[in-house]
Parts: sequence; C-alpha cells; structure tokens
Amino acid sequence: MRTFGVEEEFLLLDPASGVNLPLAERVVAGLPEPMRRRSRREFRPSMVEMVTDVCTGTGELLRQLHDGREAAGVAAGKVGAALVAIGATPAGEPVLDVTDDARFRAIAAHYRPIARDPALCGCHVHVGVPSRAQAVQICTRLRGDLPLIQALAANSPLFDGADTGYASWRYVQLKHWPALGPWPHLRTVEEFEATVAALVASREMMDATMLLWWARPSASFPTVEVRVADTCLDPADTVLIAALVRGLVDTAAAAPGPIPRMSGVLLDAAHGNAARTGMRETLLDPVTGQAYPAWDLVGDLVDRITPALRRHGDLDTVTAGLDRIRRDGTGAERQRRLLEKLAVPEMLASVAQ
Repeated sequence: MRTFGVEEEFLLLDPASGVNLPLAERVVAGLPEPMRRRSRREFRPSMVEMVTDVCTGTGELLRQLHDGREAAGVAAGKVGAALVAIGATPAGEPVLDVTDDARFRAIAAHYRPIARDPALCGCHVHVGVPSRAQAVQICTRLRGDLPLIQALAANSPLFDGADTGYASWRYVQLKHWPALGPWPHLRTVEEFEATVAALVASREMMDATMLLWWARPSASFPTVEVRVADTCLDPADTVLIAALVRGLVDTAAAAPGPIPRMSGVLLDAAHGNAARTGMRETLLDPVTGQAYPAWDLVGDLVDRITPALRRHGDLDTVTAGLDRIRRDGTGAERQRRLLEKLAVPEMLASVAQ
C-alpha cells in the first residue's frame, strides 16, 4: 500500500475575543512527551502544528489526528487558549512577531511586509513515492485536480471579524507570497532543479526550501506533498482529503503517455473560483475551460480514481465523507451556519478542539 501522513496547523485564539494568542511555546511545553514529538514549531507564535506518523490505513490516520487534536486542545486550554482548526486568522493578530527562531527571522527579513500577514493554517498531505523523478511527474499530472481538493477543504471564510464572502480567505492571503501557487508544467528532475535555482537566483525565493507550490516533492521525505487544503474543521474531513490525495497520486503514478498541458491562466482562475465559492456553485475545469456544477466534477474525479481507492481500501471512506460534506457542507459553510446564531468569538469557541 502507498503510505501517507498529514501535517495540520492550528490557531491559538482568545476564547473571549477570538483574536490570536502567541502562546505556542507554552502549549507545546504542556504536551505529553509522545505528543510533543509530533508537534512542530511554526512561523507564528499563535500557531501549533501537529503531524501524524506514516500511516497505511484511514482508520489509523483518523486515530492519530484525533489524538493530536485532543492533546493540543487540552494543552491550549491549560494556558487559557482555544485550539481552533480553521485556515485563516478570523478576528485579528495583535502580535505579528515571528517565532523566536533563526530561520524564521531570516524569512521575515527576506520577505519583509509579506511576512507580517496574520497567521494561516493548512492541511498538508504527504503520499509516499519511490523516487524524485516520479514525484516530479506526479506533481505535474495533479495540477488540474487540486482546485477541486481546495474547494472540498475550504474552511476560512472570516477575516477581521467579518465574513469575507470567500470560502477560503487563506488562499487570498497566500497569494502575496512569491513562489506560491500551482506547480508548473515540469517533466524532469533537471527541469525542476533548474527552475528552483532560477527562482533563488532572482531572490523570488530566499532558498530552495521556500518552494510553496500547491504540490511539491518533499524536501525532507520520499513523498509528494500536497499543500492546497485549508486546515479542516473536523478530522474526518482531513481523512477524506488525505484519501482523495492518495488516490490521485496513485492514479497519476500509473498514468500512461505524455502529460497534457493546460493554460496557466485557467489554472489560476480555477483556484480563485474554488477559493471564492467552495462547493456551493460551479467550478472551472482548467482542462476544458468550462464551468461545471462542483459536485459533477467530484463524481468525475471519484470515477477516475476508484481503482486506486479500492486498492487502498478507501472507497467506502471517501464515499461516506463526500456524502457528509454534500449534506452538511464544507467547513466554511458550517461556520457560516453557526454565525447565523452566534457572534464570531462564540462561534469560534464552539468549534474549538
């Protein structure tokens, strides 16, 4: 079976006001030792990242996600913070300093005002691949599928205490960052390395680790890393996204023939469409250039990757997860329903982990 794992980033919020609290060091220090090993320092001191171990099944993945969220939520509560799984700072971030770390300070110095944007939280899915060459090919084949993954995971409708009208405000804020967006049409490792070297030479990127495309060969692990999803409101949604990504990677690895090209303009537009509407309306298919009902595109994608889903035992999990999102809505839609009854701070407290 093709292995996978997940990194989830969370916000630490004031339960009374909803603003970000720079308490990550205290929260991590309060984690039980086994869970501390699965935490990572993040760019903002108002963020905590929890990672899973390498997994083979969705049940194992779900248990690890639940355990990580529960441990971090308890540790956050002990220092007066709420751990919240949403993609963008919802109310405000009074302290815009970076975490006290030499690398983070270097990033802030290189990117300057961009690095002072409020905290953003993503769900990063890693899927095992046998070689860097295959990772490059897979990332190119995935380009047209990631707007749909982004729409399904949309979970950041708020900014500055108000509804933005977007399903994923995280996407809008991330567009400020250079070398972030769709993976380009690259065919070989040599092409990939030459492109990264040119971006670093131009100072578009501080160094090769600042490659922030929606998919990329991981710099640390033998994986393809898909970074397009907002942190999901519910761990079951995270499992759905991870299973879909694994199915896409497995299908792309076995795909024959040359990789079809698509318009970069249409691909950008498809991501913008996904960020604005989520699953509520139509989505642009960057391959055909036509807009289709979002759930029709989901059906087409599942049909295409069903052999990979069956091979990994994920088809029932994916079917149930998609049925749940179609019935209950994406994270963004669920937040909006709560906001019909609650003020922003109360809504955020109600979805805390």
